[in-house]
Order: sequence, then C-alpha cells, then structure tokens
Amino acid sequence: MSFISEFKKFALRGNVVDLAVGIIIGAAFGKIVSSLVGDMIMPPIGILLGGVDFSDLAITLKSATANTPAVAISYGRFIQTIIDFLIIAFAIFMLVKIMSKLERKKAEETPPPPALTKDQELLTDIINLLKDKK
Repeated sequence: MSFISEFKKFALRGNVVDLAVGIIIGAAFGKIVSSLVGDMIMPPIGILLGGVDFSDLAITLKSATANTPAVAISYGRFIQTIIDFLIIAFAIFMLVKIMSKLERKKAEETPPPPALTKDQELLTDIINLLKDKK
C-alpha cells in the first residue's frame, strides 16, 4: 500500500473527520465564549467593582521609555482568561451530562431481546457443540 493511499484511508476514517469537526466547532465556540466574557460579563463586573476595566489591570515592572515599551504583568487579562475557561468547562460539562442522560434513557427504552424458545435453546446448544468439535 502506498503512502498516499494509506494516508487517504487514515484521513477519511469517521473518527478523524469527527475529530476535525469537533476542533473547528470548539475553536468557534471558544471565540463566542471569549466575546461573551469580554463584552458582556466583565463590563458589569467592572462597574460593580467601581468602574474597573479588567483588561487594563496590570502591574508595571518597568515604565516605557522613548525607545522601549513598558514591561507589565497583565493580570486582568489573566482573570478574564480564567473566566473564559470556567464558562467553557461548564458548557462542556453540561453537554456531556445531557449526552449521558440521553444515552441512559435510550438504553432504558431499548427492550431486551425476546427469550428463546426451548427449540431455539436446543438448536443453539447443538450448534455450540458442533463448533467445539471443529
């Protein structure tokens, strides 16, 4: 098998395509959550804390000079990133929880297979004995 055909077989398997779709959707979801946190959640929190803009919160280690920019630790952006992560983690948790609940419900709804009749049990035993002799 050539390298290209082997790669094509790998790339077109269902789980690889599903993974690619998941990554693309996850990246888009991350942008949505970042916008939600940065544009909708953090401004009211900033107002509650006295008009603080979290993206501007920083500790300046070295002031800017004519030739060099300031060196600062931007802990406000870090706080915003933590809130992004918590919202994404919570959303994924809820999605997994809902999926698990649906799978359990589906498993409960699936009726058990009908019981075998005596004739079917005897035929199954005979088939198993014949398989064992081979």
